[in-house]
Amino acid sequence: MQFAFLAVLRETLEGFGSVEARLTATVVLLTAAAVTALLLAPRTVRVVHRVSRDRVLGDERVPIDVSEFDWALPVTAIVRTLQFAVLLGAGLATLIVWGYVSVALAAVDAMAAVVPRIVRLAVSVGLVGAALVAIDVLESRLDDYAAESDAINQHQKGIVFRVLQVSVLVAAIVGGLTVWGVNLGGLLVGAGFLGIVVGTAARSTIGSLIAGFVLMFSRPFELGDWVEIDGEEGIVADITVINTRIRTAGGEVVVIPNERVANATVSNRTHLGQLRLSVDVGVDYDADLATAETVVNDALGTVSEIEDNPPPQVVPKSFGDSAVVLECRFWIDRPSAPKRALATAAVVRTVKAALDDAGIKIPYPQREVTGREETGGFRVAEGRSERLSAASASEAEN
Repeated sequence: MQFAFLAVLRETLEGFGSVEARLTATVVLLTAAAVTALLLAPRTVRVVHRVSRDRVLGDERVPIDVSEFDWALPVTAIVRTLQFAVLLGAGLATLIVWGYVSVALAAVDAMAAVVPRIVRLAVSVGLVGAALVAIDVLESRLDDYAAESDAINQHQKGIVFRVLQVSVLVAAIVGGLTVWGVNLGGLLVGAGFLGIVVGTAARSTIGSLIAGFVLMFSRPFELGDWVEIDGEEGIVADITVINTRIRTAGGEVVVIPNERVANATVSNRTHLGQLRLSVDVGVDYDADLATAETVVNDALGTVSEIEDNPPPQVVPKSFGDSAVVLECRFWIDRPSAPKRALATAAVVRTVKAALDDAGIKIPYPQREVTGREETGGFRVAEGRSERLSAASASEAEN
């Protein structure tokens, strides 16, 4: 039926035999084309755009900014496309009116060969534009969700956004290849073999990548936490999908693969906001233990670098070789490596001064040597005492 309509249209346009009839038909065609292109097309597109926008924005569950919607629907580009199509149709009709049917048919054949490619190109550009718009919308929605919820931090938001970004771009690329008729089956087979080769050659990297996603959701630590990972202690400076970087107290940056982090014992010292420390001090066996505990406990109460709640404790820990060991337990707030060092140094100074003031001795390491009774104890060999006395006198003269 479509071809019959074209045939009838062609016969009608070719029916204008006189010059006056052709001029009249040309004026009518150009006038109708101008009115349609300049007046009807813009108004129609803007009305459709306004009605669609009002329906979308009228739903309170879909809060979309008008500027974003205008960018997503290029009204000007659609209007210019319609105007070009109308003027092109009018031009072809004018050629037929003036008897240039072969020229018009040649132009139609050329357009029939070019239009599919133009359409494919337009669809490809549209897919790229839609992908960019979708990425911007996803980023905006993800920022809003991260700002309103504690379930996701900045690190997790960045990784989720990158994953979504790559997914949208891959979908756009696959759609574009499909539009151009590329055989995706062969590409998938090649990608499968390439994946096997890459997976075999980069097992540790892929393991760290998977471990990075595990750490992202398990959240054993966050940026700025003071942690100890597999013997390495420092502040978490950066977390990527491949490795974790911590900054030590000495100013070094230690890079640990996430695969190692996932399999290591992680100590997070800032997660609870407080950290308990301990310092051991030995008192002489001849000292009164209860008095020593009281003196040390009172001394801890005067240290400003430690917390009053929970209060510090002094607990007898063990019998040492030279002293009874007392364990001083105390807490610090907002723990960090420098704060731990300052608090420990303050406790050592204060406890030492308090024991000295109380006359309680912190003994040096010492040994008590005894002989077995059945052997008669220790005896000094004959003549050895005289030699020792002479040596002492010589050293005193020198």
